[in-house]
Amino acid sequence: MLPANYNSNYQIVQTPDYVAILVEMIHDARIIPLDGRPHVPKNVRLLMGDARGHWEGNTLVVETTNFSDKASFRGSSENLRVIERFTRTDEHTLLYQFTIDDPASWAKPWTGEIPMKKVPGPLYEYACNEGNYGMAGVLAGARAEEKRGK
Repeated sequence: MLPANYNSNYQIVQTPDYVAILVEMIHDARIIPLDGRPHVPKNVRLLMGDARGHWEGNTLVVETTNFSDKASFRGSSENLRVIERFTRTDEHTLLYQFTIDDPASWAKPWTGEIPMKKVPGPLYEYACNEGNYGMAGVLAGARAEEKRGK
């Protein structure tokens, strides 16, 4: 969940059994079970890994394993293990901490953290509109309706 140049917003939805994290960029959605189930077998490899979460006090702890070799993170191997910690530090701030562990790629685990600020408004669809000639017509029609008071 490292920020990119733009579209680095996340929407987090929680139920008693799952946490879902929707990423604005490319619409990725992570569904994280909280029911204590084990990870899928080691021979099952997923593009975004296999996430399992649990609560430690007010902190959501998510362990993700079983990454596909098609999803290398900065040179990691398929043995990558990521531990993420999500802690609400105040009404508008979520502290995101992560530990990256892959003995095949790094001499020892390493960590980082990012304070994430709450932003008002919805996530927007990630879409490129170059060459979308219909967009000009849609916007022109909307402006015409606004002028007419609709």
